[in-house]
Amino acid sequence: MTTTAQRREEILHYIQTHQKGEVNYFAELYDVSEVTVRNDLNYLEKKGCVTRCYGGALLNNQFAFERPLNDKKQLNCDIKARIGEYAASLVQNGDKIILDSGSTTEQIAYHLNPKHNLTVMTNGINIAYHLANKDNIEVMMSGGIMRRNSYSVHGIGGEEYLSGFRFNKLFLGVDGFDKIAGITTPHQGEADINRRMVEAAQTVIAVTDSSKFDRQSFCLIARPEQLNMLITDSGIPQDYVDQLTSLGVDVRIVDRINDEIAN
Repeated sequence: MTTTAQRREEILHYIQTHQKGEVNYFAELYDVSEVTVRNDLNYLEKKGCVTRCYGGALLNNQFAFERPLNDKKQLNCDIKARIGEYAASLVQNGDKIILDSGSTTEQIAYHLNPKHNLTVMTNGINIAYHLANKDNIEVMMSGGIMRRNSYSVHGIGGEEYLSGFRFNKLFLGVDGFDKIAGITTPHQGEADINRRMVEAAQTVIAVTDSSKFDRQSFCLIARPEQLNMLITDSGIPQDYVDQLTSLGVDVRIVDRINDEIAN
């Protein structure tokens, strides 16, 4: 028998796929009452995932849904590569850095080859695997439970491990970025270890393509004022640039930087 949590997860997946879902359809599918389904949809609405409508619910496209890592790699891959290359150029020889899990931070790892005597802490198994054979890079991994969709690791053990170190820079990936709420993610365990990363770093650098702006989820990682720098592309709304700059965040827009170099 499907548990309440499983049913709600499956309902959400259906609505993500079809953009909407109807109460009577889910009631028949799961052999539960329409009252039970309405409670499920109300729960999802409170989480921000859906918007209730007559007879069912619609997908909330402003919500920062998590995608499998292999799917993320296919989205905006050119700009992610440029963001990754620019972010890697900020790493100095001898730096001790954290690379958060994710497709954009993975691009940073791909561009670290020229650097020397680096220590890289990561919770991304894909990132650790890529760096494992680099003689000039010492790789540290946070411990815990692996999430299959994202190849990331989270857990109390990893959080405690992080608290024993101090790093020069953190490169933080983004699921959703709201100019008021800050950086959020759908997964509580991911948010917990990301917050420890923020605490352990002298400089916090968020890296994201502009598709992540105006999206938020229910697990907070960092408020805008906790960032030292944001690296993104020219699709960032101007009001975001203005708001973040007023908070002291150094906003770097990679396609504009590349244009300046070219000229």
